[in-house]
Amino acid sequence: MNSFSYGITSLLSSNRRFYRRVWFWVSLGISGGIGVTVISVQYFISTIDQGLPDKSGLQVTTRAQTLTIRAVDGTILQQEGEATRERLRFEEIPEQLKQAFIASEDRRFAKHNGIDLQGILRASVNNLRSQRIVEGGSTITQQLAKIIFLQPERTIWRKLQEMRLAHKMEQELTKEQIIERYLNLVYLGSGAYGVADAAWVYFSKSVDELTLAEAAMLAGLAPAPSLYSPIENPTTAIQRRNIVLQRMYEDKLITADDRKASSIEPLNLNTRSPKRLEVKFPYFTSYIRQELPKYVPPEVLKAGGLVVETTLNPQLQEAAEATIARTISNQGRWQNFNQGAMVAIDPRNGEIHAMVGGKDFSKNQFNRVTQAQRQPGSTFKGFVYAAAIATGKSPNDRYLDTPFVINGYEPQNYDRRFRGSMTITDALTRSTNVVAVKLLLDVGFEPIINTARNLGIKSTLQPTYSLALGASEVNLLELTNAYGSLANQGLYVEAHGIRRILNREQEVVWSSDFQQRRVFDPTSAAITTWMLGRTVRSGTGGPAQLRDRPVAGKTGTSEQYRDLWFIGYIPQMVTGVWLGNDDDSPTAGDSGTAASSWRGFMKKAVEGIPVEQFPQKPQLQGRVGSIKAQPIKAKSVRNRSVVAGERAISPTSNVRRRHTRVRRGSQPETTNSPGNVSPTPRRTRRVSSDREGRTTVSPSSPPPSRTRTVPSDRERRTTVSPSSTPRTSSTSPSPQQPSWRERLRPGSSSSN
Repeated sequence: MNSFSYGITSLLSSNRRFYRRVWFWVSLGISGGIGVTVISVQYFISTIDQGLPDKSGLQVTTRAQTLTIRAVDGTILQQEGEATRERLRFEEIPEQLKQAFIASEDRRFAKHNGIDLQGILRASVNNLRSQRIVEGGSTITQQLAKIIFLQPERTIWRKLQEMRLAHKMEQELTKEQIIERYLNLVYLGSGAYGVADAAWVYFSKSVDELTLAEAAMLAGLAPAPSLYSPIENPTTAIQRRNIVLQRMYEDKLITADDRKASSIEPLNLNTRSPKRLEVKFPYFTSYIRQELPKYVPPEVLKAGGLVVETTLNPQLQEAAEATIARTISNQGRWQNFNQGAMVAIDPRNGEIHAMVGGKDFSKNQFNRVTQAQRQPGSTFKGFVYAAAIATGKSPNDRYLDTPFVINGYEPQNYDRRFRGSMTITDALTRSTNVVAVKLLLDVGFEPIINTARNLGIKSTLQPTYSLALGASEVNLLELTNAYGSLANQGLYVEAHGIRRILNREQEVVWSSDFQQRRVFDPTSAAITTWMLGRTVRSGTGGPAQLRDRPVAGKTGTSEQYRDLWFIGYIPQMVTGVWLGNDDDSPTAGDSGTAASSWRGFMKKAVEGIPVEQFPQKPQLQGRVGSIKAQPIKAKSVRNRSVVAGERAISPTSNVRRRHTRVRRGSQPETTNSPGNVSPTPRRTRRVSSDREGRTTVSPSSPPPSRTRTVPSDRERRTTVSPSSTPRTSSTSPSPQQPSWRERLRPGSSSSN
């Protein structure tokens, strides 16, 4: 008995050891299998996660390959790509519209975590019963993930990515954020992205004006916008709408009476084009698109989703466009010009507030603010006089307005009259050509060119005598920007139209940081502004006067009145105006028209801007120049004696004069291009001593060769022959050469 018991005990003990070994290996296998499974799942998930956005990337609110350009007040100026024009906040979307989409697309939206297994099972059963796809299993969160981040291909791998991304989005975003983004981005057919666009495209309404039936119809479009389009398939659209209404009723979101009444309601379509296809102020937006590559790397531009916040003021832009259109319509018809341009800049920070590149962008996309190179005429004199003041000259220095010839070049005033001794302030006020050229000879090419370049002129400036009269071509933007440096007391800020650029994650990828840079001494800038103010108060710029505030500026015209200019400023804004023709044909107008156009715009622009005075005219006693003059040596100089006020003999006096209508009270002016022989004085109804002059060349000087090219973009090119390009020197004229500081008596220059 004892041995039997011992045997049984031994057997049981042996079996226990066996089972323990078996259980050990089974447990080890199960644990290993679980571990391998966990590792495999983790690896699988990490593989799916590759290429998906991280936690911060889930905050993206725009599609890829889109571009949105906004005005300074947030107004959308232009959109490109699959973007909604009007983004709504959650609270701005009607509750009924949210419920319609949830009933249509994701009835368990409030309960799932991004993936609805019940919904997938239900959709599978319904599709099998119908033997066709009648219901999708994707949640609203999955659809949003696909809209923003994923490609549209139909593969199992893409579906797995969609599910994984939806789960991550549910962890990082609230339900309100998800439904808001979805309703702003979902494509609803006919070019409409988002419910705001769709309400406009189909019903010409805002979302808060939609009826229940209309909201249900929009919700029904989401699964297949083309199939359920009320425009292409109205019967199918009504059937789909009624399905959405039935689901809303089943979910107790509407009453039976609401469902019945809405089910029999007609579609009531009132279709429009998507707002995102509209472009406001296209000359400016095209300029912005051209500027973008300067600030954003190519890969960022290619990725898209950018939002460009610009400096444009829509109210000022509308005023500028209306002013140019009115000027061309009213004055252009009888003054023979059909194009115009305008740009307004804040000289303190360089921000462009308005830009009109032409009369009609739809007919001609050439931007005459940034692309047209034209001769600025007497507007360039502002830089000549600024450089002269910077060399130490006083605004009270006197020069003789008398005829003279230098190296065969003979400048002429517009009316062929000479007025004898005058201060350089009076010469600028009257825009006297002879004195401007004499100042050029005293100051030198290099100081004047450097001054213009420092102030903001970027185009090439030719060192010719007619440089003083605006023979070198510039564009309106740089000319206005350069005058802005004078308005800003010698501080230059580059003109620009972009404040910030945001990427898809709403991160700032570029922000304007244009700093003020001292380019001109403030004393000389203040004196120049005072002189330009005199030009507006009592000279050629008279039509630009504003009743309640000071204005400084300069008029200008080119040969045969091809270009009519006015550049003027107040302390807070500088505005440039150009009028003319793309084919470079002469006009019958004058720069007074441009000045009047400037005033018409500025009267609107200054509303709400406080009156600010220019700096006081500085004390002149003991003032020292900030730059050194480099007088020009001339090979030959010949003076002519003409009594002040007497008409000079014109080399073209026998040419038949051209009769031209001139607006009453205007002050015409013109400046010929280098070396061209000017026509004889125009007979006008009224002759004012404040009008500007032309240049002409005596018969002894061969005219320079001039090549005029008018390409498709209407830009003008002018070449000046070497014969009209004199030598420069950094030394003063020799005793044998007469000085151009011709005064009535020694010491006649006065100081305050």
